[in-house]
Amino acid sequence: MSILKIARMGHPVLNQTAQRVSHPSDPAVQRLIADMIETMEDAGGTGLAAPQVHEGLRIMVFFVSGRRAGAEAKRLGYDQDDLPATAAVPLTVLINPEFEILDGHLEEGWEGCLSIPELMGQVPRPARIRYRGITAEGEELVREAAGFHARVFLHEYDHLDGILYPERMTDLKKLIFSSEIAYYQENV
Repeated sequence: MSILKIARMGHPVLNQTAQRVSHPSDPAVQRLIADMIETMEDAGGTGLAAPQVHEGLRIMVFFVSGRRAGAEAKRLGYDQDDLPATAAVPLTVLINPEFEILDGHLEEGWEGCLSIPELMGQVPRPARIRYRGITAEGEELVREAAGFHARVFLHEYDHLDGILYPERMTDLKKLIFSSEIAYYQENV
């Protein structure tokens, strides 16, 4: 396995639509997935899409920690019935993912990106989605997601379509350096 170089905002690979993976079990695809996981972990991210490591393929990896999922669910006021969709998510690999919006209500939340280091922005995203894709083992995976789980999936999915989170923002005054988040939140 190898740690891959992460493309940064401005690199053309981040503006292109990624291609579907024809053969998910291909050894080169499996090696790319392993390298993406190692790269994401090394960079301290919660998700990574193949275009971010200079590969124009529809592959993403992500997870949601229990701590982050619980805090987000509480902040958004989800009740017990919503907990499965807002709970921690184990490391997930999706090849050729797709999604549908289940609740069109938009929730604003802070996002950062390994391709846009040191910045964060408030981005509106659909409240609840259902996604599907092929796992690294070649099995179909279908899940419902809400809160931070949905946000992470949609953020990585955008990378597959050549979209970076600032393009989704509605107010560029909410694009800030991550080191300033505490000051920003105190004055809002």
